[in-house]
Amino acid sequence: MGLSLHSLTSVAILAVVFLNLFLLISTQELSDYKRLMSIFLVPLTLTTYGAVVFTGIIMMASRHLDFSIENIIMIVIALIYLYIEVKRIKSLKHMNETKDGVFDAYRPFARRLLQIEFLLLLLISLWMWLV
Repeated sequence: MGLSLHSLTSVAILAVVFLNLFLLISTQELSDYKRLMSIFLVPLTLTTYGAVVFTGIIMMASRHLDFSIENIIMIVIALIYLYIEVKRIKSLKHMNETKDGVFDAYRPFARRLLQIEFLLLLLISLWMWLV
């Protein structure tokens, strides 16, 4: 059951990253995007991330803290994901809404970070499901 929950939360975090990417592309105004991020996306992203990490910790504890190469890679990817997400959210937080073109400059940066997150999570998920 624990492995099923961990797999399910991994799929959920992939869906959340895809949702973040979709809303970044489809939203036209910076103020709308910032509001959407603060009310909906940041709590959803961090809750899903916490669920993945929590179920991963439970799985490690059930396997008597076995630090296999797979577990170490998952821990490293979780830390990379957290770093990228904090970098993306922090840069959005400090953006000045009154300047023109700020959101257009932020979009490629955030899209690249979200694509990196999605690719990392997809690769580790495929590796775990296929191996």
